[in-house]
Amino acid sequence: MGFRGVFFDFDYTLGDATEAIVTGFRYAFEKMGLAEPQREAVRHTIGMTLEDGYTTISGDDRPEQRALFRKLYTEKAGPLQVEVTRLFPGAAELLAALKKADIPAGVVSTKRTDTLTAVLEARGVRQYLVSLTGGDKVDRPKPDPQGLLAAVEALGLKPEEVLYCGDTLIDAETAHRAGTHFCAVLNGTTTRQDFEGSGLPLDHVAEDLADLKAWLGL
Repeated sequence: MGFRGVFFDFDYTLGDATEAIVTGFRYAFEKMGLAEPQREAVRHTIGMTLEDGYTTISGDDRPEQRALFRKLYTEKAGPLQVEVTRLFPGAAELLAALKKADIPAGVVSTKRTDTLTAVLEARGVRQYLVSLTGGDKVDRPKPDPQGLLAAVEALGLKPEEVLYCGDTLIDAETAHRAGTHFCAVLNGTTTRQDFEGSGLPLDHVAEDLADLKAWLGL
């Protein structure tokens, strides 16, 4: 494998927290007097910041309402994340294989770092990861490359030596702006056609994590 480090988005790349996320959205919308959001509408916001997800569905871009949504969402979804989040098939095997091959792996996500830590520890895979960079660790969320570049730099690597793996065009844009390689993972709502038609650089489009592991030669 030609990469000296591999980083992953989390939601719809390594893991599925749909139930907690949908529950959190519906709870917050109810408390705010808004109509219940449809499950598929919520699923298509996964990968955005919570505030942008709220605005996408509600059309409300007032800062105070965006902040209130985050507060209410977190009240409900936070405790649920550790309970209901599941890893996608092949995730543990992929991370273990990277560890065995002495290729450092990390997560760069919009999800909070403490939530990532709790979820990954509960699923027994935190040990395979050298770093977790959540949305709370950056001033500028993805697709700004701040978090990814910081994680790469912390390993003493150059962006061109690193692969970033994600399920959204936001992730693809993040990798492009950081100067890393990119592998699309089709575990979420973004399709192969979406990625291939985006004009963003792609090293590979993986149907699932077993495909990604095989492509990496692990």
